[in-house]
Amino acid sequence: MFQTTRRRLALWYTGVTAVLLLVFASGFYLYVRGTLIERVDDTLNHVVEVVQRSLVVEASNTDVAPIASPFKVNIEASFGDPPDAVDDDRIDLEWFNAEGNLLWSTLSEPLEIPIRLGHHGETVEIAEDYLLRQLTQRVTLNDNVLGYLRVSHPWFEVTKPARQLFIDLSLGTSLLVGLVATTGWFLSGLAIEPIQASYQHLKQFTADASHELRNPIALIQTNVQVALADSELDVLEQRQQLEVIERLTQRLGRLVDDLLFLARQDSGMLQLNVQPCPVDALLMEVVEEQQALAKAKGIQLKLELEETEVVPGDESFTLIGDYDQLVRLFTNLVSNGIQYTPEDGVVNLVLKQSLYQSFPCLQAEIHDEGVGIPAEALPHVFNRFYRVDPARQRSLLKTSMEKLQSPAGRVMGTGLGLAIAQAICHNHQGHINVDSVLQQGTTFTVILPKQQTKKIETRTIHPKI
Repeated sequence: MFQTTRRRLALWYTGVTAVLLLVFASGFYLYVRGTLIERVDDTLNHVVEVVQRSLVVEASNTDVAPIASPFKVNIEASFGDPPDAVDDDRIDLEWFNAEGNLLWSTLSEPLEIPIRLGHHGETVEIAEDYLLRQLTQRVTLNDNVLGYLRVSHPWFEVTKPARQLFIDLSLGTSLLVGLVATTGWFLSGLAIEPIQASYQHLKQFTADASHELRNPIALIQTNVQVALADSELDVLEQRQQLEVIERLTQRLGRLVDDLLFLARQDSGMLQLNVQPCPVDALLMEVVEEQQALAKAKGIQLKLELEETEVVPGDESFTLIGDYDQLVRLFTNLVSNGIQYTPEDGVVNLVLKQSLYQSFPCLQAEIHDEGVGIPAEALPHVFNRFYRVDPARQRSLLKTSMEKLQSPAGRVMGTGLGLAIAQAICHNHQGHINVDSVLQQGTTFTVILPKQQTKKIETRTIHPKI
């Protein structure tokens, strides 16, 4: 499919460029040819003017015989003897009397061409592949016709450079079309590459989303079928199954909500509700909300505020941003740390002021004592539905399903938390990175500017859809 599209793009690019080149080459050829013809015609007109000024006109001898014109041209005094040498590029002259009879010519052989008057030159064929450009003018004096002057110029001075120009333009256009075809194939490959990558990401995204949706839907269907098949279930067992279904629907709701958030983020439809946000109070709220889950796993959840005065006179932990999105950002990071930290572990939050690219910022670090992330997986942890270790994921999935069967069970994550966290950082022109050591823990560092400004260099987000 993509190769066909690439070929079509290359053909369209080559075809359009070839047409433009042909139009340009044709216009240029016609312009040059017209210029050459105009130059020859100007030369012929100039010769006619010069010859007319050099004619020797005498009074006719009326005593010998009555004639129509009282004047005549002295041919010997005006033209002299015809030259013996004949050059290929020489301009030839012919003089005709008032009756149209040829009296004098520089041509070796008279031309059997009738007199055709005109203000512009015309092209006549003398022999095969031999053309002349001719201009014929009537010469008069006091409204008396003295005769006709015809000037001829070899046409090869137009055809020869025009033919060479045609050959050069044909070769040049052919080479350019070939070069454009090669360039078009290369550029179409570059153009189709991000589309192909997006298509592959879309396929992967669809497969992952389908997988995430399939499990809770299958469990909901199983619990409903069990409840319908067993008519002897008591009220307590029915309640337990309904609680499981409720938690599964909550998981589905969270997954749909996360997908909707990322879809709006990718399409640019997500708007920030900008307001002053006290990040210290915000983190206290997040810690309070996650405290129950941490205690259930025997994990200590700590928050530390470092009162470092980076900017003189500025001791506030307040920044301008979207409060709800920031809550979601830190909730995802804290819940992620709790999920991968073993019992009796510690998840520590540190908030302090810092400078990033000379701008005052707030820096939050979320450190856990979990199993860590392999170095080769760190560049991919913010990808949507990315799985660091499939075996570990199956273990987590099995554990989560067991928890779903108990009243104290909690809905497991959707696999989109870190992607959403990165998107929120990007929306706030911030930066997020991760450092991890296997079997020691992972640290997420979030840097958020206090004021929204385009001068801060943000990390580019490439949607993995």
